[in-house]
Amino acid sequence: MSTFVRNALTLRPSIACKSIQVAVIGAGNVGGTLAQRIVERNLANVVLLDIMPGRPKGIALDLMEARGLEGHERFIYGTDDYAETAGSDIIVITAGFPRKPGMTRDDLLKVNTEIVVQATKKAIAYSPEAIIIMVTNPLDVLTYLAWQASGLPPERVMGMAGILDSARFQTFIALELGVSNADVVAMVLGSHGDLMVPLPRYSTVGGVPITELMDEETIERLVQRTRNGGAEIVELMQTGGAYYAPASSVCQMVETILLNKSRILPVASYLTGEYGLNDIFIGVPTRLNCRGVESILQLDLTDAELAALHASAEAVRRQIQRAHELQPA
Repeated sequence: MSTFVRNALTLRPSIACKSIQVAVIGAGNVGGTLAQRIVERNLANVVLLDIMPGRPKGIALDLMEARGLEGHERFIYGTDDYAETAGSDIIVITAGFPRKPGMTRDDLLKVNTEIVVQATKKAIAYSPEAIIIMVTNPLDVLTYLAWQASGLPPERVMGMAGILDSARFQTFIALELGVSNADVVAMVLGSHGDLMVPLPRYSTVGGVPITELMDEETIERLVQRTRNGGAEIVELMQTGGAYYAPASSVCQMVETILLNKSRILPVASYLTGEYGLNDIFIGVPTRLNCRGVESILQLDLTDAELAALHASAEAVRRQIQRAHELQPA
């Protein structure tokens, strides 16, 4: 656990009093926004780390100056030193290069593999009891590599994955039907990529499956927009990708773990036979609590849905193999 004392630039941990701490590795748009979400929801203190020392310190100071306006007492500290993340309860890895127009998540594999593996090893060395949440793309592959690099039991490593994809599907359903998002529950399984598996049968509005509210053509259009959700934003923005919704997705996971809510969320979890899959991290309905992954919920999938999930998993396996080949011997 961590605590805080004043220094010349901002506030940082001290040994005087203990509190919950989240380490966010990577102070880009996702990392900075996530830090804001965590402290403004009063969930935990945050150490924001980046290789560019001025950026995390500047974000931290800016957020500290907003504490009185936002009405919370959490602390945030920026650093480029992994030692300052010591004792973190959760490590969130957002470090890496974002997509550019025309790039897929898989195009990022080579450049982000080394970044994530090194970040994982350095962070877990100072917080060996932490839970790791992966955000960097290609997410499912890098979650697997982070698990291997960390040496942690698989229930303490997970990827953000389907929470964001389900939120996008939820949004598109609500907009299409003109209903409140609060009445829509969407479910997306599989990899966080083009082969994700939205499940219309398990996506509902007021408890009614959308298969009873829309025709097949409309549903397929929304499914394809969900699969293309990240790329659509990249194309619109040109100089970066999505970060508000990804940060909110990770924050939901952080909140669920820290408050021991025992929620069932679509998370990239390690499978040991569930859905006929082994030794892979992929998006499935997962019960999260303070220990990390408590259990995997196995949905009754049709043959077509199960085949789509296996195709998604096979693509992840191929990328894991490529990632291993890219790593230095």
